[in-house]
Amino acid sequence: MLKNYMKEGQKLPLFGVGPYIVYGIAMVNVIGIILFGYVFKLGILDKPWIYVFRIVGIMFIVLGGVVWFIGALRSDMDESITENKLQTKGIYAWVRNPMYSGWWILLSGITFMWHNAWMLILPVIDWMIMTVALICTEEKWLHDLYGKEYDDYKKQVNRCIPWFPRKDRGSV
Repeated sequence: MLKNYMKEGQKLPLFGVGPYIVYGIAMVNVIGIILFGYVFKLGILDKPWIYVFRIVGIMFIVLGGVVWFIGALRSDMDESITENKLQTKGIYAWVRNPMYSGWWILLSGITFMWHNAWMLILPVIDWMIMTVALICTEEKWLHDLYGKEYDDYKKQVNRCIPWFPRKDRGSV
C-alpha cells in the first residue's frame, strides 16, 4: 500500500484515491480483454481494422503517457498539495485530473491493441468508474478546501478529458 506522506498543515493526501482508481480501471480492462478476447472470442476484427485499432491504440498509449508525465512530474502538483494551493496552471488548465486521465487514455490504448469491437465499451466503463470515484472523493475534498475558487475552476476545466479551457464561463 502507498503511504501518503503528510507535511504538518497539509490538508490533502499526496496520492488521494488515485492508485485505487487506476488499479480498478486496469482490472476492468484485464477482465474485459480476457473475456472478450480469449474466453468468448467476441468482436475480434480482421484486416484492415487490425491496423486501424493498433495505430489508434499506439497513439492513445503515447498520449496517455505524455498527459500522465506532465501532470505527475512536470506540474509542481506535489508542491501545490503540500502548500494547500489549488493547481490551475499548465496541464491543469486543460484537465482537472491529468494523472487519472493519462492512465485512462493509456489503458484505453492498450485495449485498442486487441482490435476487438466489444472492448470499445471498456473505456466508457472506465470513464464512469473514474468519474464516480472522483465526484465522491477528491472533488468533495477540493470543494471543502477551496470553496468558490474550486467551483469556478470546475466550470472552466473538464474533469477527465483534456480540452481547451472554457474562458467564457468566468475567470479563475
